[in-house]
Amino acid sequence: MNTLTIDTSTIVASVAILNEEKLVGEMIINHQKKHSEKLMIAIDHLLVDGGLSIQDMDIFGIVSGPGSFTGLRIGMATVKGFAQALNKPIVGVSTLESLAMNIPFADGLICPILDAQRNQTYTGVFHFQNGQLKRDLADSVMEIDDLIAFLNTQNENIFFLGDGLGRFSNILLEACPGSQIVPNYLNMNRASSAGALVLKRALEGETSHYLDVEPYYIRPSYAEEHKK
Repeated sequence: MNTLTIDTSTIVASVAILNEEKLVGEMIINHQKKHSEKLMIAIDHLLVDGGLSIQDMDIFGIVSGPGSFTGLRIGMATVKGFAQALNKPIVGVSTLESLAMNIPFADGLICPILDAQRNQTYTGVFHFQNGQLKRDLADSVMEIDDLIAFLNTQNENIFFLGDGLGRFSNILLEACPGSQIVPNYLNMNRASSAGALVLKRALEGETSHYLDVEPYYIRPSYAEEHKK
């Protein structure tokens, strides 16, 4: 089963092709947020280099949020277009869950942090048990102080990763003794990590029709809130 997974939820644009046997290929562009210009070129290069065509894809995966509203819409529109044209199913996965998949051998809690602006984070908390990713905190938008208060009740090693660390790393490390930041090469969204979740769920039959998949914003945009 060939899966093509797209992640444009953050500044990183990433595409990966996986099947049950291997990671066929992955492209990661971590420079400026021009996903509308980069995404189709990256997909085309990946398919050509992998000796595949878009018609060879059985499942389309999408990182559906939370994250950049514009980025999420670009990735979602692309995947929906492929799925509709080829009559193929879609699997959507969480941005935060995908980030946690970057460090599957972490001994403790994994806490992805995305900068949600206004002194808030998009975050969740996870751990691995018998090789399977488990949730300790649902995807949430939280004040940084509220997140710290939750983590200080857990009495576990904590591994932080995600683009919110550029803003919050110092306060998190100071407030959570024994915590650590993952290395830079793991500290970003990767479509291969999301693709591993996509493939697992597709094999378990957890797929959706393209009309039933939407971006997961968690909260309304500032403009929507201001209008209300």
